[in-house]
Amino acid sequence: MRTTMVPRLGREVSLIGQGCWQLGADWSEVADDTAQEILHAAADAGVTFFDTADVYGDGRSERAVREFVEARGRDGLTVATKMGRRAQPHEADQYTLDNFRRWTDRSRENLGVDTLDLVQLHCPPTAVLEDPRTYDDLRTLRDEGRVAHVGVSVETCAEALAALRDPDVATVQIILNVFRRKPLEQVIAAADEVGAGIIARVPLASGLLTGRYDEATTFGEGDHRHFNRHGEAFDVGETFSGVPYDVGVAAAREVAALTPEGWTTAQLALAWIAQTGAATIIPGASRPGQARANAAAADLPSIDEETLAALAQIYNNRVREYVHARW
Repeated sequence: MRTTMVPRLGREVSLIGQGCWQLGADWSEVADDTAQEILHAAADAGVTFFDTADVYGDGRSERAVREFVEARGRDGLTVATKMGRRAQPHEADQYTLDNFRRWTDRSRENLGVDTLDLVQLHCPPTAVLEDPRTYDDLRTLRDEGRVAHVGVSVETCAEALAALRDPDVATVQIILNVFRRKPLEQVIAAADEVGAGIIARVPLASGLLTGRYDEATTFGEGDHRHFNRHGEAFDVGETFSGVPYDVGVAAAREVAALTPEGWTTAQLALAWIAQTGAATIIPGASRPGQARANAAAADLPSIDEETLAALAQIYNNRVREYVHARW
């Protein structure tokens, strides 16, 4: 497994990480024992970076990660969590130091640690990311020993650039995939310049970039790919990367046609991100085999220029008009 050194984080992270949203809620149901099998399969394949959040299953994902870490040992692992989406209503005035303390205290209990490795603001309102007091409060959490490092998870490139202006933001998590290419224009270079790490989330466009879905594919009522197609519950960009489903299915077929022999389409999509300069990529998994296959993408050879150009053309011809200006 290739690794990336993130200067502001002060540690190396695996190029392929493990996203743990699926282990909590809002996807097809993953049983508790299967969740442990997924986490151990990822670690066995070289994954050292695990990303969860306090709202994934109302703490279920964090508790699953705790069980895994307690069984495996913490040595060499980085566990990142996120806070803020528990705020009701989800508005800027909820992002206070007192709430930060409450939220991180709950995550510390769920994860069974005194100090969180990395806590990220979980897609807060833009005003929160533009307010210098936000970062002062995050530094207070660090000074109090609740967290070791702080980062942000954002929806837009403009929000990412705003957060990177603060010298203590160690990581920026943003949607980056074959169907969401705008971060390539400024965000990755800005992060590299200051020594922050880019965490690429939704790398498979909610499964579209596996190439396995078609127009007849259905999803359960508790799956965000069913209930959030138009942004009914949270930002629509989190579901299929904001690409209309029928458009995404057609574009994904063209991506699948470019898959090199011996690769899966998902591995092609992950390998593309690996060439962008992201520090780590956090696909989810609903089965141990998926976690192993995702991890294997880190060691695939570079994608040739002809394929890169064809992927760019698919984006420009099929997808760009739906996503580029919005995020």
